[in-house]
Amino acid sequence: MRLNVGICVFIFFLFILSSATKKINKDTKKVPNILVILTDDQGYHDVSYYGTKDIKTPNIDNLANSGLRLDNFYANCPVCSPTRASLLTGRFADHVGVPGVIRTFEKDNWGYLDPKSTLLPKELKKAGYATAMIGKWHLGFDSPNLPNERGFDYFHGWLGDMMDDYWTHRRHDINYMRKNKEIIDPIGHATDLFTQWVTSYFDERAKQKQPFFVYLAYNAPHFPVQPPKEWLEKVQKREPNIHPKRAALVALIEHMDDGIGKVIKSLKDNDLYDNTIIIFSSDNGGHLPDMPNNGPTRDGKQSMYEGGLKVPTCIAWPGKIKAGTVSSQVNLTMDIFPTLLEIAQVKPSNKIEGQSFLTSLLDQKSREFPERELYFTRREGGLDYNGQCSYAIRQGDWKLLRNKPGEGMELYNLKNDPLEKENIISKNKNIYLDLNIKLMQHIQKGAKVTWQKP
Repeated sequence: MRLNVGICVFIFFLFILSSATKKINKDTKKVPNILVILTDDQGYHDVSYYGTKDIKTPNIDNLANSGLRLDNFYANCPVCSPTRASLLTGRFADHVGVPGVIRTFEKDNWGYLDPKSTLLPKELKKAGYATAMIGKWHLGFDSPNLPNERGFDYFHGWLGDMMDDYWTHRRHDINYMRKNKEIIDPIGHATDLFTQWVTSYFDERAKQKQPFFVYLAYNAPHFPVQPPKEWLEKVQKREPNIHPKRAALVALIEHMDDGIGKVIKSLKDNDLYDNTIIIFSSDNGGHLPDMPNNGPTRDGKQSMYEGGLKVPTCIAWPGKIKAGTVSSQVNLTMDIFPTLLEIAQVKPSNKIEGQSFLTSLLDQKSREFPERELYFTRREGGLDYNGQCSYAIRQGDWKLLRNKPGEGMELYNLKNDPLEKENIISKNKNIYLDLNIKLMQHIQKGAKVTWQKP
């Protein structure tokens, strides 16, 4: 009798275990593949879906038209490394040790990614994701801040910041091209290489049942502006009156857009597209000397004005996001982190400042966040910065900023003055004092994290 009871208990235990396993497998099938595409220095309106006349970006347009276009999306910083740190940590960049650009030489380096921070790929691995990064890393040149050490199973790309040449792939005569930890020296335009490496990865993933997270970070259209000859000629023929500098930038972006089209086609050819959420954005606004189109904003890359921070962003998720929708909700790059974790049913390991906007993606009527302060920090060297920071804080329609160290504070109401033409700080001293106190508290928190390698 006791034996029979034991057998029954054992069978019941197996039944419970089997049910739990089925539930886990069922939940795993529900989570989508994830593709995040981040471009480098792409101006807010350097996409043709905004009606920009001299540029054609049909593949980026298709993403926007098949999903959600976010018209008030901000990069976390007007320069490269901090925005990338925010994307991968869900935090304000200066709170994870990256207030400025991480560079090769210590004398001009202004960031060190906090080894204690938990990055997005490591979090997604909890949900069973395979993780890969193709393209520009720019968050560290050596251990412990190499991509494979920070959660990526696979890395095929560029460790450094800008390339001095898109064809020879060097920075300061150093080769930063890697396949995982192996130094490689591939032949071809960097944009084409990254596109090829992603499509090859999808060919491999199609043989697997495991969901994947791919972070594709193009160097384009960051200077030096070097489009392939045939793409430049195509633009010049189509736009005979275009300025030569603008023609080169447009050609570099259109060449990249073509690569994005090949990436999307690869997803479709491998029967992966229908279960993949695709997020497209840029790390900061366009670089003014290259003649970008930053839309109806002031200034561009490196600046705390809107032109340095607002970036083109769209998200496509077949069957989940209604096609052709537009959001005016204000979001930051760091909000992508918690949104993807919520989709993957994972809770963040660390405290984060980003807020998930998944509800906004799925329910087009729910677009409002509780009001929060948005902080922007940039530390830089040179005679304009001297190792100090520029700052901005936005709360509601109000924005307080100091565009460069040594300059005075400026206050704008973005609803009434979206081009930031009239500094109304003297007329709104109480608002200025309130925002300044909050900004100082943010700076104090950032000061607790080292931004130089120990």
